[in-house]
Amino acid sequence: METRERRNRSAFGSNQETGIFPTFFLTGFECSTFVWKDRQRKDYVALTAHDRYLEADYEQVMDLGIGVVREAIRWPVVDRGGGQYDWRTVDPLLKTMDECQITPIWDLCHYGFPDGCDPLSAECLPRFVDYCRAVAAYVRPRTREPRFFTPVNEITFTSDAATDMGWIYPYAKGRYDEMKIALCRMAIEGVKAIRQVIPDARMVHVDPIIHEVPPPGHPELERKAWEDAYEKAYEAWDMLDGRRHPELGGAPEILDIVGVNVYAYCEAQINADGSREALSPRDPRRKPLSDLLMYAWERYRRPIIIGETSGSQDGRAEWLGMVMQESLKALNAGIDLQGVCLYPCVDIPDWNTGEYAKIGIFDIAEGKRCERAPCREYIDELRRWQKLLDHPENIEPDALRRHGLGTVQLSEVRDCARRWEAETPRRQQASPPGKQAANRNPNRNLNRIPRRGPADYD
Repeated sequence: METRERRNRSAFGSNQETGIFPTFFLTGFECSTFVWKDRQRKDYVALTAHDRYLEADYEQVMDLGIGVVREAIRWPVVDRGGGQYDWRTVDPLLKTMDECQITPIWDLCHYGFPDGCDPLSAECLPRFVDYCRAVAAYVRPRTREPRFFTPVNEITFTSDAATDMGWIYPYAKGRYDEMKIALCRMAIEGVKAIRQVIPDARMVHVDPIIHEVPPPGHPELERKAWEDAYEKAYEAWDMLDGRRHPELGGAPEILDIVGVNVYAYCEAQINADGSREALSPRDPRRKPLSDLLMYAWERYRRPIIIGETSGSQDGRAEWLGMVMQESLKALNAGIDLQGVCLYPCVDIPDWNTGEYAKIGIFDIAEGKRCERAPCREYIDELRRWQKLLDHPENIEPDALRRHGLGTVQLSEVRDCARRWEAETPRRQQASPPGKQAANRNPNRNLNRIPRRGPADYD
């Protein structure tokens, strides 16, 4: 009988040296289209003026040497009902990305459903399947290989936000488990519909990876903290992989590429009243990112990308430095890490306050014009890593246009990781949660890699 490990290697696998994606660094534009708890739809493509600044945004991506972008085909905008689709918002994307030689990862359902389309209803699934098939048929003759899709973004978080949190439509309190199963069924059937049209299409299924701890003196919360972080947070991927609710039709080739979203607030203390408090960057209870990546890798043995990550405010550059150091450690530990997505490219308004979050590569100036303002320290840190990892000529502006490739491929990142491992006096091993890590400081022994700013994050 064919083992799961063998299946995972053979079904839509990866070349761990040359990589799945054209560049190791990715980015993305926020594309949420949910109906908020005030019953008003929020379209973040419009709110960030990405539709108005489309060409300029992609010129900036190209000049950053990034060749892969998470981009939206907005289901509520495109699907007019009754099998009718309006592609007018998609055509400019296709044209601009082709001109800039950018490879898209198409987000097909980013928290938003068409008006009146309840994901818990019987009508939603066939409508979504038809939409996925129509998208594949439309983009196939208009794009180059490879082609990537995210059928349903952040199934786990969407399930919570659309049920017990009461944030977004359909506000189905008490139906969290039903919602997660429904969204997983949508994603699985969506994958199948896409591959009917594009048999070699690759899927990137993203969700947050988290780590939770109880407050000091509350050992009774240890079990809940573990279950939240290492069982509940993985249920959707488990269903897509076929190990949970196998009747849904999940399989390793359906799961395909695991996209883990990582922000500072992903590691938190859970309190007795159910609230969460983000652990400070130097809290000793934080897990090194490479340990969290190892847990996901050992669970699925599928290619992984960091699907979203960013620091905030003036900590963005420091956060990127930590993520890259931990990525090198993960690669040396044998994790099939294929890329890091710096998300979002352009800043976004906070869902609750409407104030800009200050997490993008580019900030947005106040006012209706939404002009872009580069976060210089963040970009300088990206450039520093590009200079460390890649050939100098590839980090000049227009590198993508002149070379047909972006800066920094996976092979170059692996070479740097090997050099670091050979030069450091003591090898570090990433350890999955529950096992003792070789070094509790995620950045110690990385002094051979030139860096700017604080070295320690715990």
